[in-house]
Formats: sequence, structure tokens, C-alpha cells
Amino acid sequence: MSDLGALLRKAREQRGYTLDDVQEATKIRKRYLEAIESGDYKVLPGSFYVRAFVKTYAETVGLDAEEVLRLYHKELPKPASPESAPVEPMIKKSRRSAQHNDRWGKVSVTLLLWLFPILIVAVIYIYLQQNADKKPNEVNNGPITTEIASPTPSEVTPSPSASPSVTPTESASPTPSATPVTFTETKATKTMRYIDVAPGGAHKLQIEVTGDCWIDVNEKSRTGKSLFSKMIKAADTPQTLYFDMTGPLYVNIGRADNAKITIDGTLFDDGDKANRVRYIFTPAAAQ
Repeated sequence: MSDLGALLRKAREQRGYTLDDVQEATKIRKRYLEAIESGDYKVLPGSFYVRAFVKTYAETVGLDAEEVLRLYHKELPKPASPESAPVEPMIKKSRRSAQHNDRWGKVSVTLLLWLFPILIVAVIYIYLQQNADKKPNEVNNGPITTEIASPTPSEVTPSPSASPSVTPTESASPTPSATPVTFTETKATKTMRYIDVAPGGAHKLQIEVTGDCWIDVNEKSRTGKSLFSKMIKAADTPQTLYFDMTGPLYVNIGRADNAKITIDGTLFDDGDKANRVRYIFTPAAAQ
């Protein structure tokens, strides 16, 4: 393992992240991350990607990316020098071939001049269509005040027809239901625990974040509609997120010791350890 790889791996483990966590946060393939940690840069597609991937990796695990690149620049592969590239012999083209190529070149330039504005208009139209009905998730990065107003009944008991929503605000604390909430684990795999929430009906799921933590909440399953997906830094905590639960909710937490899950005011025991946890919470009536 290289010195740079050891530094990145140590920073990752100190934050409790796995390579899967870093892959999910950076969108860099896991095999490339493993190659960076082991110093096997030949696996990566090119020297440009090595520096870009190392910079992204360092920022994700909380390191100063520019300082890391400066300290370990000798270890990183250098871009290929243009002077070292093999010189290919020049082939003299015939006049007829040159005229033919010039004609097609002019036609291509003309087509590009017409197609470029059309492409821009098409991209803008698609963007507007995709975002017309989308409501942005607004996260308050400031500390949550201790004095909070009680929510309206519609916030505590959403109608079954309403889609789950995230409302990370300072004054949206849910009121516990009259009937105590109970949790029943119905199934468990190596990467997922399935929890039934009783009584049936709609609930309010709350996640209180107190330190560095990756939070990912989707509708129904891991591949369902994303309600919230973000790496929350310790400097932006404490912070509380709220989600209406009228159906199954997939909850992925990068550091269980830095987050607490409650449903209708009842605390869920997640082990409170510095590791990653994944759950699918399902209201009893939604089975």
C-alpha cells in the first residue's frame, strides 16, 4: 500500500466509512477506490483521472484535497508528455481527396451551426419538464432551537393519499400518537433489517443528526424515489429531519452513533455504534 493510499484509508476508517459508502458518495467505482488505496494506479483509466479521483476521495473523507495532492504529487503518475508520443509519418494526400474532405468539412460545420441551437433548446425544455413538479428539499444547516412550536394535525397525521415528504425545519417537531408505537423485526439480511411499525396508519419518522453522518431516505425500497440524500457535516449539526411515513421508508445511515431515529416520539434502538445501518420501516396497515 502506498503512503497516499494509507492516508486516505485511515481517514476513511476514522469516519466509519466503507468503500461502498465512498463509492455511493463520490460515484467512483469501488475497484478504482481500491486501486488508489493500494497504489495500483494502472487500473485507473488515465493520469488525469488519478488526480481527479484522489481529490474527490480526499474531500469526501474530510481531508484538504489540494494539500494532499501537493504532498504526494511525486507518488501520482505524471501526464504523458506530448514530446514522448511516437511521431507518425506524414502521408501526402491527393488533391482530389483534399477537395472531397474540404467539401464534407464545410457541410459538417454548417450542420453543427444549425443543430447546436436546437440542441440547447431541447436540453432546456427537458430540464423544465423534469423540474416542473419537483419541490426542492430545503435543509436548515443551522442548529435546531430547543423551543419549537407544535405542528398542526395535518403534519402529525398525514392523509394516506399524500406522498412521503421530508421537512427538515426548526418548528416541525411531531407530537407522539396516543397509542404507543411498537417495532417488530420481521426479516434481517447482511445489509438490511425490515421493521414493522404498529399501530397501522400514517406516522412521522424523525432523524436527529449530531455529528458527521451520511443520510439517505427513499420511498418503499433502496431503489425507490429519493426523499433525502446528503452527507451532513458535524459543523452543520445538531440537525433534525422529518419524513411523513404513509408507506414503507428505506433509511440508510452512515454512522448510527451520530443519529437517532424516532417514530411518533418513540425512540428506535439502532445499536448506537459507529457503523452503517439500513432499515425498511413499514406501517402495519401497509403490509
